[in-house]
Amino acid sequence: MNSRQLQRRSIVAALVAAGVVPWHRLLADNELLPVTPSDAEGPFYPVEIPNDSDNDLLRVMGKNEVSPGQLAYVHGSVVDRNGTPVDGARVEIWQCDHGGVYHHPGDEGKPDSRFQGFGAMVTDRAGRYHFRTLRPVPYTGRTPHIHYRVTAPGFDRLTTQLYVAEETERNAGDFLYKRHSKAERALVTHTFGPVNASASAAVAATFNIVLG
Repeated sequence: MNSRQLQRRSIVAALVAAGVVPWHRLLADNELLPVTPSDAEGPFYPVEIPNDSDNDLLRVMGKNEVSPGQLAYVHGSVVDRNGTPVDGARVEIWQCDHGGVYHHPGDEGKPDSRFQGFGAMVTDRAGRYHFRTLRPVPYTGRTPHIHYRVTAPGFDRLTTQLYVAEETERNAGDFLYKRHSKAERALVTHTFGPVNASASAAVAATFNIVLG
């Protein structure tokens, strides 16, 4: 089994575990993976891309302090509907800080200068991406989430949101989350689990993205 087949099986396993589709369908040679559902971009995408916009949102240029909040790693693979890795896809994320404030002039409150607020990176040959950031927190009217925008030549641009599986009650009351079908929710809702026993304060989530 080659690396592409292994990656496809990994994504299929995640979809089946989430109850999106049964094994016998997605393992068929002619069955395409479901495209990651789109979601609202929201009003807080950066007006201008900041100079410091790498994939470590906790290390801010010129700052020695790290933002308070729960350390989180988000990572995954970007693939097409056949499960083929997308090399060179640009993955962007943005979210509010630990106090619920975005780094955007349209948001009220003072954003934490120790938190980057926005990050971007390009996937490797295996379609992989990874970010170091904060576990998302709620703010007025919204359940915790991380915004995503993914662009790659030959594919539709995807704008979506990653939701926290442990936030069941808040998710159920979120007006954007409720717009998704049950199957779509399973594709964008993922567990933020402990990284390991010795660093229980840090959590990680895997979000695999399928482009159409």
